Amino acid sequence: MTKRLDHFIAGEHVAPAAGEYFASTNPATLEVLYEAARGGAEDIDRAVSAARRTFESEGWRRLSATRRGHLLRRLGDLIGEHAEELALLESRDNGKLLREMRGQMQNLPEYYWYYAGLADKVQGSQIPATSVDILNYTQREPLGVVGAITPWNSPLTLTTSKIAPALAAGNTVVIKPSEYTSRTVLRLAELAAEAGFPAGAINVVTGLGAEAGAALVSHRDLAKISFTGSTLTGARIAAEAASRFIGCTLELGGKSPNIVFDDANVANAAMGVIAGIYAAAGQTCIAGSRVFAHRAVYDELLERVTERAASIRIGDPLLAETELGPLAFEAQLAKVDSYVRLGAEEGATVLAGGRRPEVDLPGYFYSPTVLTDVDNSMRVVREEIFGPVAAIMPFDDEDELVGLANDTEFGLAAGVWTQNLARAHRLARRLDAGTIWVNTYRAMSPMSPRQGFKSSGVGIEHGIESMHEYTRLKSVWINTDEGPVADPFVMRG
Repeated sequence: MTKRLDHFIAGEHVAPAAGEYFASTNPATLEVLYEAARGGAEDIDRAVSAARRTFESEGWRRLSATRRGHLLRRLGDLIGEHAEELALLESRDNGKLLREMRGQMQNLPEYYWYYAGLADKVQGSQIPATSVDILNYTQREPLGVVGAITPWNSPLTLTTSKIAPALAAGNTVVIKPSEYTSRTVLRLAELAAEAGFPAGAINVVTGLGAEAGAALVSHRDLAKISFTGSTLTGARIAAEAASRFIGCTLELGGKSPNIVFDDANVANAAMGVIAGIYAAAGQTCIAGSRVFAHRAVYDELLERVTERAASIRIGDPLLAETELGPLAFEAQLAKVDSYVRLGAEEGATVLAGGRRPEVDLPGYFYSPTVLTDVDNSMRVVREEIFGPVAAIMPFDDEDELVGLANDTEFGLAAGVWTQNLARAHRLARRLDAGTIWVNTYRAMSPMSPRQGFKSSGVGIEHGIESMHEYTRLKSVWINTDEGPVADPFVMRG
């Protein structure tokens, strides 16, 4: 019998109010892994109510920031102890390489340890006043109940980016994971309970975006929503948040340029291009899907990338020798294939890939694809594909390159390959992207803030700056003069 997974609300596994479940399948084998509770408005209301009760409880409010940090540190320890289990669950859920998931799970405790250290570092300041009798200071307070809607490509890592700073700041959370990857987020909630978080501090409602997700975003008791996903959905969430004057942090789409100059180490740059677009089967918002190569090295780079793309080992993501697993679900496979076909119709040359490979598994596999004869006017270059498809284009000089790289609605990340230090700093300044990598790609740390420009998002994740995303600032004025008020009709300072 297929295992059924219920919501996790107020420290308990809770069956869905409507009694409905939906199946989650392994994208490599197409076997049904489990059935998850199909949540709706009633389930969301129960979870948000539990989170609000905990937030308003004396036990949570009087828990010192240092003690919250201890809870986060313990949760990080438990994740480390269960890293292999979580990696296997996540790999089977979304089809990513087990070795990549293993690396993510082994590094994930560092996020919790980092925010554990920041929990008691959220400070206000004393503000100079015009009168010596006035003491004016600021203090930062938690917002309340934070809603987190998380994607399927790196469920635990991207959930952690939201809930770790939210909890460190003193909020409680309700998580709606992607319907394609519910298992590890539910397991995270179980580990949080084991770590000592009070019931209701971390709640998980599984379900579909149009049902559970929409109900969470519109809930009257939500103080903030944090979302990672498509730009279109992010725009709808931002509109809903604005209508109720609550905050939102949005990490959205990308069409990131990966740029190779004529003085670059072309062999290293080629590996950077491979890492930027074919790692994780291209299913990452920071994918370097637009490759710009200086005309002097274009042919060499193209040859290296094409040869390596053709040799990438595709297959079972649980095997150590596999380099590319499946796409996460059938609709994503259809989307990627349709974009490649569209590119060919627009005039692109499919130099490598562009088809489903022969694999001894029935899953949603797609070959690493290289498109040439493309330009910025084509939809295949302008729109996010979210798959292993690289569009490679030549350029002649730096100014031309900057114009091409910035000619996009997105601004999430960019890669620059050059040995010229002055150029590296110039490009870091001139490129419209929240993260700039020089002679590397896909580097990430909980200590380094990241922000999307333009249609790639709103707000900051990671780093000390992210703590401010989950607090509100209060200004306090204390009059120490006990004498009579001289003139009640004059503003005091």
